[in-house]
Amino acid sequence: MQTTFPQLLLQHASQRPTAAAMREKEYGIWQTLTWADLAVMVEQLAGGLHQAGLRQGDHMIVVGANRPRLYATMLAVQSLGGIPVPLYQDAAAAECVFPIVNAEVRFAFAEDQEQVDKLLEVQESAPQLAHIYFDDPRGLRNYAAPGLHSMDQLQEDGAAFAAAHPAFFLDAVAATRPSDVGAMFFTSGTTGNPKGVVHTHDSLLNRARAGADFDHLTSAEEVLAYMPVAWIGQNIFSYSQWLSCGYVVNCPESAATATIDLKEIGPTYYFAPPRVFEGLLTSVMIRMEDASALKRKMFEACMAVAKRVGPDLMDGKSVGLWSRALYALGNVLVYGPLRNNLGFSRVRVAYTAGEAIGPDLFSFYRSIGINLKQLYGSTETAVFVCLQPDHEARADTVGVPCAGVEIKVADNGEILVKSPGLLREYYKNPAATAEVLTADGWYHTSDAGFIDAHGHLKIIDRVKDVGRVKGGAFDGALFAPKYVENKLKFFPQIKEVVAYGDGRDRVCVLINIDFDAVGNWAERRNLPYAGYTDLAQKPEVYQLIKECVEQVNADLSQDTLLAGSQVSRFLVLHKELDADDGELTRTNKVRRGFIAEKYQALIDALYQGKTQQFIETQVKFEDGRTGSVSATLRIDDAKTFAPVKAAA
Repeated sequence: MQTTFPQLLLQHASQRPTAAAMREKEYGIWQTLTWADLAVMVEQLAGGLHQAGLRQGDHMIVVGANRPRLYATMLAVQSLGGIPVPLYQDAAAAECVFPIVNAEVRFAFAEDQEQVDKLLEVQESAPQLAHIYFDDPRGLRNYAAPGLHSMDQLQEDGAAFAAAHPAFFLDAVAATRPSDVGAMFFTSGTTGNPKGVVHTHDSLLNRARAGADFDHLTSAEEVLAYMPVAWIGQNIFSYSQWLSCGYVVNCPESAATATIDLKEIGPTYYFAPPRVFEGLLTSVMIRMEDASALKRKMFEACMAVAKRVGPDLMDGKSVGLWSRALYALGNVLVYGPLRNNLGFSRVRVAYTAGEAIGPDLFSFYRSIGINLKQLYGSTETAVFVCLQPDHEARADTVGVPCAGVEIKVADNGEILVKSPGLLREYYKNPAATAEVLTADGWYHTSDAGFIDAHGHLKIIDRVKDVGRVKGGAFDGALFAPKYVENKLKFFPQIKEVVAYGDGRDRVCVLINIDFDAVGNWAERRNLPYAGYTDLAQKPEVYQLIKECVEQVNADLSQDTLLAGSQVSRFLVLHKELDADDGELTRTNKVRRGFIAEKYQALIDALYQGKTQQFIETQVKFEDGRTGSVSATLRIDDAKTFAPVKAAA
């Protein structure tokens, strides 16, 4: 049965009024909001926004961390036929200008003083932004900007309006249609201005329901909402599926407490991009390196059993009695406490998406009893295109097409998708819409891949990024940069990688070390350092990274298709790649083209055989100031291996 987000809210409030809808941790205490409470809040906010002039088809920016009132504001906007547009809370003011101007935004929800300051700055370029409502009043007492009001006042005005017009809200919600535009999400804009991806209530809820049915989700699930709402992955899991299933969404107190809050909540359904799982594993490895020799030996012995037995147990395969007994012992001594320490004791289904995950990282979590699976999708497809069934989770695939999805592979290897979850259009951009949507309803994903013999989709890389090595020992070999980058990023010492090699005689990479992991490694070896730049250029650190690179090369040599992607030369960057410096998107994806231009001197040095190169780079600090970082970077060669030929 087709429906809309506000209609689902009223359905839950009617059928389960006292059940928990959301929890928010405030001052260290979890506060519960029931479905009935939430419905009242949404009605009051809708009344206030209606009085302020928000009408059907109007856009409203919401920017801030996951909070009940942010979610209620999105529902209130949708109740009036408006369109919520979430933006990343860590975006600079300049990055907000285009979405606000492009969508002709007059209304905005700002979580706190930081976001208010940003939007007031944006008003200089977007004077039509007339109404800004803030949730957290701290630091805003003396602000007197016209059109700036508190959410408390908006809700109070709305309560008075609701009392005077008791039928207004119910009538407005009843008037919403599944075919109405439900939300708009702006892409990261890696190659130009971001594009507004327009989704209807139906496209979002259809995919939410497909994913829920696939994994048998119920109202009993517990979810931790800690990623940006502007990322459609978080939006689908903690908003669309939340309203579809009626489970509980928990909002952490802050980003700094998210790990602690994760342990307290013990979610049953969890979603995170690979970098979060990488970070969690890195923290585990750092703690184990600091543990006693006895604990390290026990951990290593149990993990060896887990690596051999765990994935088979997760996949429902037959395991010998002795191996099963050893695994059970390991579960008592290591895996169980480790899952508890990570906050995953109750996880029934965990997903990762956004980019490929390293096979060893994927296997680690499954080996200790966490049902980690991969999915495939994008902002334009409302996330759910492919999902991995239980007992069929593999690191090298992204699953099978879920309900309602058709997939075909173009002659150039590009994946094409037809689904009820496809975007309606790119807002005010018919040319871009025509580029990705065919007349007969197929969406061009720009990803290269194929369907394997088991019906699972395999993604190799972005179509535009897959290339060939020209010249050298691997002349003509396939080059898949993302595949190489992800294999290197499995190592806890490596945080980010940018690989180049298309049209060149060899593959070279720029590497960011993980400052926490390598810093801990250095301290245990009494290796002094004065910050990231100094640590990154230590000879000992280069040797550490070189061992990682050569291990990846040895692995790549076993793959006849990708053996030519082995890394010949590398350097460790003098600074961390940063979205504020334009090097990453707000979802932390590498902007390879931008980096190639910015660090042209380093890339030239890699391919010209130099052993070092001076570089000076402008950086932006958190307070908005700019400065520069300079260093003479060392460049190292890495051993490559002859491809292993398959047996006849």
